[in-house]
Amino acid sequence: MVFTPRLVAALAGAVFCLNFAAAKDYRVTVASADVDRAVQVVSFKLPADAPRAAILRGPSASLPLQVAADGTATFIVEAQKAGQTLVFTLAAATGEAAKTREAVSVTRDPQRVKVAIGGAPVFDYQMDKEALPRPDIKPEYKRAGYLHPIYTPSGKVVSDDYPPQHIHHHGIWSPWTKTSFQGRTPDFWNMGGKTGTVEFVALDRTWSGAVHGGFVARHKFVDLSAKPEPVVALHETWEVTAYHAPAAARVFDVMLTQTCATNDPLLLPKYHYGGLGFRGRGEWLGRGDKAKFLTSEGVTDRIKANAQPMRWVHVSGDLEGGPIGLAVLGHPGNFRAPQPVRVHPGEPYVSFTPSEAGDWQIDPGKPYVARYRFIAADGPPDRAQLEALWQGYAQPAKVTLEALR
Repeated sequence: MVFTPRLVAALAGAVFCLNFAAAKDYRVTVASADVDRAVQVVSFKLPADAPRAAILRGPSASLPLQVAADGTATFIVEAQKAGQTLVFTLAAATGEAAKTREAVSVTRDPQRVKVAIGGAPVFDYQMDKEALPRPDIKPEYKRAGYLHPIYTPSGKVVSDDYPPQHIHHHGIWSPWTKTSFQGRTPDFWNMGGKTGTVEFVALDRTWSGAVHGGFVARHKFVDLSAKPEPVVALHETWEVTAYHAPAAARVFDVMLTQTCATNDPLLLPKYHYGGLGFRGRGEWLGRGDKAKFLTSEGVTDRIKANAQPMRWVHVSGDLEGGPIGLAVLGHPGNFRAPQPVRVHPGEPYVSFTPSEAGDWQIDPGKPYVARYRFIAADGPPDRAQLEALWQGYAQPAKVTLEALR
């Protein structure tokens, strides 16, 4: 048989028609729970006979569906009341809905990765330690591999970077403080001591999409106290994912994985801070109520909240005439969850600190994995909504699929 251009085109059209005809619609059922849940990131394996370009049609609105190369489909359920079962129809997207839309866009330049939703900024990831906010920062404090600025939906910045009182604080970052490694005691948090630092290594990949976008980057924990040359104690990977969630909030996840870089463990003695940290606005500095705190247990007194285990914590304050804030949600699968949290008596920052609960260590061949979700929003905190957000993060619904034709 001679494959002429006309024959090839005809065969391609026939294959397309067969595939289109074979595509099935599915009923997608989101199971109920006994608690309210918000911003559930729900994933399932897309059936082979389902349309590849698909949407979820609900009783009142349609939801975008993002399908990864391995066939994992992801969508977001904005809200689900306790006892409520949600039913959608998975069907082929047509017309405008069939066009690929990158609601969450991720771009990069030599200094940073920029994440935006609908063109509005969500956060930057800093890759260049020479990109400084002011010229008086000493070399030992220069840092990369963290998130800042972090924006609320109105465009206000909720984080701080290189604050004069604690130059080593940076938006969202993740160093350890009190450690023991190969008989030395490097401090990766307080960089002014020149015993330890965390360095950006590489940006491995980025992605954008209709439902989520993000990046994967690598860092290294460097023991500067080692002689004659510094020694890398830990390798760290960050996987950061932002979601096309409700317009009232910016929602993103950080999953960090730390592995030993040598055959020696990193010992982490009991200590009251270090780990995943968030630094709020400089305008909220002080021991009064410029910075406000709310924990998952309902505690608002920062002194009473300090060192207590909590599922989530919210940090807020006024800026330009109104309150803004950021919540940090700890995953229940984290080591020592719910982890103790350092709530500083005078600084607008918190740190999820498993070391507060006692000595532990990161061993060779046993990665330390920790997951957190962040909610940046305008307005005062709503405890019930924050709890629903945690429930949606901690135990998102399972789905079942049933072919309709």
